[in-house]
Amino acid sequence: MYSLNDYSYELPDDLIAQKPADRRDQSKLLLLHRITGEVAHHNFGNIYDFLRPTDLLVINNTKVIPGRLLGRKETGGRAEVLILDYAGGRRSLAKTGEFVCSCLVNTSKRPRPGSVIIFDGGLSANVINFKEGVYEIRFICEDDFEAHMYRIGRIPLPPYIKRTEEGAFEDDRIAYQTVYASQKGAIAAPTAGLHFTPTLIEKIKSKGVEFVPITLHVGYGTFVPVRVDDVRDHVMHSERYFISDDAAHKINRAKTQGRRVIAVGTTSVRTLEYAAKNSGEVAPGAGQCDLFIYPGYKFKIVDAMLTNFHLPRSTLLMLVSAFAGRENVLQAYRQAIEKRYRFYSYGDGMFIR
Repeated sequence: MYSLNDYSYELPDDLIAQKPADRRDQSKLLLLHRITGEVAHHNFGNIYDFLRPTDLLVINNTKVIPGRLLGRKETGGRAEVLILDYAGGRRSLAKTGEFVCSCLVNTSKRPRPGSVIIFDGGLSANVINFKEGVYEIRFICEDDFEAHMYRIGRIPLPPYIKRTEEGAFEDDRIAYQTVYASQKGAIAAPTAGLHFTPTLIEKIKSKGVEFVPITLHVGYGTFVPVRVDDVRDHVMHSERYFISDDAAHKINRAKTQGRRVIAVGTTSVRTLEYAAKNSGEVAPGAGQCDLFIYPGYKFKIVDAMLTNFHLPRSTLLMLVSAFAGRENVLQAYRQAIEKRYRFYSYGDGMFIR
């Protein structure tokens, strides 16, 4: 269970979802019993029937920023910049319009410190330094940087979602956000939450189910492939998280009362388990989460989870396998493929209980 090949499966390309369902809550939902491996097939709106009035759902309220910026070098060559740590960089945001943060830069030739990248509308960027594949960039504009980014930036979609440069980027600005996204800083959406609509949330709340928000700003590490044969040798990239005192109190109260804590998405799972104390409680606070969950991990907080269908050989598939058993998960994936479920970020969902 520690070999990277243990997490492989074959997926037809036409099952990789290129757009969301016409209605978010009308995507499919696979129900997986993690002890028995029993599988059932439903629509996501049926999640209401599988929740108990005493349940607590933990949601990740991070918001994807349009941090993919297309520009050019002073020499005229094309340059693409992807902002990585917007939440952390905001501490350096000056009223003058200067903004310093970590970025990925894609150019024909690696830019050196001091290089200038020019964008539309009077925005420019200076390369400060380069370390381990990541650049420190200083953006400069005459007005508010965030407003400028939202004018010219694009949502950074996963590489398996294909768009032309003239594609539906404005549609993705809405579709690639959860309806409860509020904390700006992610470069990828917590996709299990994409299935919820405001109406479905209110319906679930009317049943007595409690929703508790936490924040994990999903970073580019979610797309970094595992390149080691033994998965235990993989090193996770850290991501900025925040759990409020109120959220920690509600989660810990639910655990004390014997109620189910259901994590919406693998990002919520990792954040809760990273913040878990040996006493079985969640500690409030902020920091950098770099927890890698793979089979053999003992869960302290999460009793059930909502998730999507993940890439082969990915850390997300390993996390789900740790929770429900590798054979159970791969068998469920085989059934999902047979029944033509849609996979990955804009795809269908799975409820593991």
